[in-house]
Amino acid sequence: MDTDNVQRVERELALLLRRANAAAPRIAQRVHPDLEPAAYPILARIGQVPGVRGSELAEHIGVGRGTMSRQLAKLAELGLIERSTDPDDSRGQLIELTDAGAERLARARVARRDFFQHALQDWSGPDLAHLADQLARLNSSLDEARRSRD
Repeated sequence: MDTDNVQRVERELALLLRRANAAAPRIAQRVHPDLEPAAYPILARIGQVPGVRGSELAEHIGVGRGTMSRQLAKLAELGLIERSTDPDDSRGQLIELTDAGAERLARARVARRDFFQHALQDWSGPDLAHLADQLARLNSSLDEARRSRD
């Protein structure tokens, strides 16, 4: 293994994550003034997978069920999600965005994409495609590593 390049990747990812964490409150505010930054990825995932269960969200995001339950309660309180009983398992709930939640999430996504388009305007199409491919590969590797350690 190339230790120098692994350290370089770690440094660059740490910087990226610090910047993302610093931007998270602004993104959350675009959705709802009372939305916690940590809830934005949950809301985004619900938008990607309508009818998702809370346990699946917790696993995908990498948090415990109690934490997820509290976040979902807050999202419901803000009127951004709604829950319905799972027809296949009456103990489970299926979670979807409300119309207001979908609209607010869409506006935040447009703003975020506008930012990325501005930041990456000098990148070529092939460079962007390569970055996207490598980020997908990284996410897959990180997910596999997390699962193997659990």
